[in-house]
Amino acid sequence: MPDDVSYCLNCGTTFNEDDYDEEDEDFAQVQNRVKYQFGTWRNKWVALFLCLFLGWFGVHKYYEGKVGMGLLYTFTFGLFCIGWFVDILVLLFKPNPYMAKRM
Repeated sequence: MPDDVSYCLNCGTTFNEDDYDEEDEDFAQVQNRVKYQFGTWRNKWVALFLCLFLGWFGVHKYYEGKVGMGLLYTFTFGLFCIGWFVDILVLLFKPNPYMAKRM
């Protein structure tokens, strides 16, 4: 992904600073509303398939770089399968590509 393009993590909309005038304060307002996360880009579909087939072991959490949650899923069988089911739904509605949080 280009460095000058930012993504809204809530809706997946892209915005670029070049789209806004310097006198226009809309870009600053957009930046304040958007939560920035630093991490590596992950593919939604890879994470979803890992979750579907190996989610109860937390493999999709390891893929996202969330080792702590991955260990928790491994030892609790995907949080007793409830967390695994919720993660499937969450991954379906995430924008592609998305940034994985660094813990």
